[in-house]
Amino acid sequence: MSAFTSVPIVDISGLRSTDDHEWSRVATELGTAAREVGFFYVSGTGVDEARFARLLAATREFFALPVEEKMRSYIGLSRCHRGYVPVGEEGVENGVPDLKEAFDTALDLPADDPDYLAGNPMLGPNTWPELPGFAEAVTDYYQAVLEVGHLLLRAFAVALGEDPDTFTRHAAKTPSQLRLVHYPYDPNAVDALGIGAHTDYECFTLLKPTAPGLEVLNGAGEWIDVPPVPGTFVVNVGDLLELWTNGAFIATSHRVRKVVEERYSFPLFFNVDYDTEVKPLPQFASPDGEDRPPLRAGEHLFAQTAQSFAYLRRRIESGELVLPEGSLRLNQFGQQALQGVE
Repeated sequence: MSAFTSVPIVDISGLRSTDDHEWSRVATELGTAAREVGFFYVSGTGVDEARFARLLAATREFFALPVEEKMRSYIGLSRCHRGYVPVGEEGVENGVPDLKEAFDTALDLPADDPDYLAGNPMLGPNTWPELPGFAEAVTDYYQAVLEVGHLLLRAFAVALGEDPDTFTRHAAKTPSQLRLVHYPYDPNAVDALGIGAHTDYECFTLLKPTAPGLEVLNGAGEWIDVPPVPGTFVVNVGDLLELWTNGAFIATSHRVRKVVEERYSFPLFFNVDYDTEVKPLPQFASPDGEDRPPLRAGEHLFAQTAQSFAYLRRRIESGELVLPEGSLRLNQFGQQALQGVE
């Protein structure tokens, strides 16, 4: 990864083209951005801005509710990690609670889904507050952005010279999460962390923020601002693409700082199916055979999540919850791990 000082913009409208040359051109551009930066904007997604406006309005309405009302949807009441995340629930950097609140959703499965009934910790029905139009606005946005994620997943395979379905064949029923994140106005938060440095646990993230604050770590160990750009999503490489490519794509360490103004952020963490085994593709395997051990996509997501959320850490400490065998500690991917940066 280079010592970049800005983040490129890639127009992906060509991924909806029937022209193979145009498709390949966009995939190549995405591959270059993923290798050299690992963080980039995408325009031309086809996601209607009106969808985002409805999502933002519904999100504002929810977070404006009294805390006791929001806590009716507390994530700790869910069996599959869905619902309201109060301020102080998360702390991904040095155990310092993040200065934000959130609402977590994902693929909304029925209550009789077999994986949910079998106790899968990340698959199941969403938790919805009793707020008219909230579930509809969130679901509509989720489905639209998830479709963009499928296009990108296919394009990344082409960019790597692989069969276009190399990754998408593993994306039929994914624990891809959409988070609605609220950073409250805090006039005393100058140069304070809103969320600690971390990589994302999935393949990649599609993010739509409403205000500045996001920073990404470059190859020289410098933090680079990634401000909102109208009409785009921010995309960053996650842990699983780093593992699949054995570091050709580096998961990008990022954080939120200087959150003085009120800020909303909407990351969709695009994942593959829970039981997918992820290990370096043959073209990226080390000649000496000393590759990182494989991970199961959903188990990695769950293990990292369980180490980040207070309600899950309490269950681990009490012995009620046991992490999957081979689970990694936090921050084992990306420039943060390579450079030992905190």
